[in-house]
Amino acid sequence: MKLIAILLLILGLLGLLLSTAMFGDIGIAAAIGSITAILSGIGFLNINKKLRNN
Repeated sequence: MKLIAILLLILGLLGLLLSTAMFGDIGIAAAIGSITAILSGIGFLNINKKLRNN
């Protein structure tokens, strides 16, 4: 799960950087998708920490 979380964070940050180079609706959609990936990666990291504590 930690690998998935790290990959989501990396792809989300890369997508957020690339979305600044895009114009119009496509840039907004790419930014929303990358923010979603970042939030999912953070969620996976939190779940990974909670599962290791049990």
